[in-house]
Amino acid sequence: MIYEYSLRVLPDVAANEQRLTEHIAEEKGLDRRTVTATRILKRSIDARQRTIFVNLNVRVYVNEQPADDEYVRTLYNKVHDRPQVVVVGAGPGGLFAALRLIELGLRPVVVERGKDVHTRKIDLAQISRTHTVNPESNYSFGEGGAGAYSDGKLYTRSKKRGSIEKILNVFCQHGASTSILADAHPHIGTDKLPRVIEQMRHTIIGCGGEVHFETRMDALIIEGDEVKGIETHTGKTLLGPVILATGHSARDVYRWLAAHHVEIAAKEIAVGVRLEHPAELIDSIQYHNKNGRGKYLPAAEYSFVTQVDGHGVYSFCMCPGGFVVPAASDAEQIVVNGMSPSNRGSRWSNAGMVVSVDRALLNAADKSDNPLGMMHFQEQLERDCWLQGNRRQTAPAQRMADFVNGKLSYDLPRSSYSPGLISSPLHFWMPSFITDRLRRAFRQFGRSSHGFLTNEAVMIGVETRTSAPVRILRDRDTLQHIRLKGLFPCGEGAGYAGGIVSAAIDGERCAEAVGSLYFSKQTT
Repeated sequence: MIYEYSLRVLPDVAANEQRLTEHIAEEKGLDRRTVTATRILKRSIDARQRTIFVNLNVRVYVNEQPADDEYVRTLYNKVHDRPQVVVVGAGPGGLFAALRLIELGLRPVVVERGKDVHTRKIDLAQISRTHTVNPESNYSFGEGGAGAYSDGKLYTRSKKRGSIEKILNVFCQHGASTSILADAHPHIGTDKLPRVIEQMRHTIIGCGGEVHFETRMDALIIEGDEVKGIETHTGKTLLGPVILATGHSARDVYRWLAAHHVEIAAKEIAVGVRLEHPAELIDSIQYHNKNGRGKYLPAAEYSFVTQVDGHGVYSFCMCPGGFVVPAASDAEQIVVNGMSPSNRGSRWSNAGMVVSVDRALLNAADKSDNPLGMMHFQEQLERDCWLQGNRRQTAPAQRMADFVNGKLSYDLPRSSYSPGLISSPLHFWMPSFITDRLRRAFRQFGRSSHGFLTNEAVMIGVETRTSAPVRILRDRDTLQHIRLKGLFPCGEGAGYAGGIVSAAIDGERCAEAVGSLYFSKQTT
């Protein structure tokens, strides 16, 4: 017999399979000797009260063995001789588009301007060691895209756009831990995600697709009102419908589209800083215990959101037990992001703290009505940050309470940010419509979470790449560009996703739209 139960247990019980089995047998009146296996289907932590509980959905096998596979496998057939589809970008949108194309019997040809996921690490190390940013190989460009080294968090609210379960199962099929199927906030970790991405590439190539690294798309091939393929900087011309999944930092693509009158629009973004606390402090606040998380709980997460003068101020991409990393994609800019290894074991916890910036707020500041106006705003802020950092990747920073009180920090706490920090009055040189809202929000967060507003925390500038500053306009039903047939703007860079899973879902949707286009032509 197989039973499924919803349980609410203490962390030490949830962490030990034997104790959990004994707890289930006692609570549900089962003979412990007949319970052959248990499998956790869903797991979440309830830390709202002083006593912390773990909520579990558990499948219990009585006198029966579980199936070998803990996940649903997807069948990928050979597509060597099938019609070709060009996929620009090997981030989550592009990779999942390519895999879905194979499912549909189409042959993906993936072009990626950056390097493969392992070679890319060498260039990432140089950012910290020599403050040198390779504009084609960095935290934004390369196999896996910005998500490969930005934590591997798989939580999304985009539940109506496609199957989250399908995406998670595909990750498991390519080597991710099956724990992501159960966790309320699934997370692979920056140390394990590269191997998973590499296995996805092997699947694409093994089925007859192609993956070209260090191959940048320089132009779309447009004939009349239809995109026929792409031209690359290597001289290659690749023909076929184009899924454009370039990610939110491919500013040269946005400029090319604008210059060639391909319809795009400025999109709301969010801008602010990375806020880093000691992990022990966040643990003690979130778990209501001065001794922190103890032996059985993970590094604590938090989520804050409020409205200040009609604009959202919120935490973004929270990385418990993680690191702040230099995420610039070109020289003369500083951008920061966060990531965590799978064990979330560092001594720091960080999150983006950002203010939503729409066209009305930006226009009030610079009167711009340019579709690239948001991008120009990002670029200027990143350059200002670089100048404050002495024209290196040394990031300007300020203690949190000092920022709120408008004071310069005469020293800074130790930080995970490896290129180094330099004390800087963020409250003075960052735009006032950002800093004023952050300051008021921090006071509110400090009142609701005692100890959060502290000089033990450091603000590191600047966080600007929360999402794309541009939306490439597409038809809601066909997912093709509103004017150009055969062009499928995809994922976060096109303005239709906001993280790994939502980008992956959009990649699958774009692949299905290409499939519908191809097979409809076959029947006419």
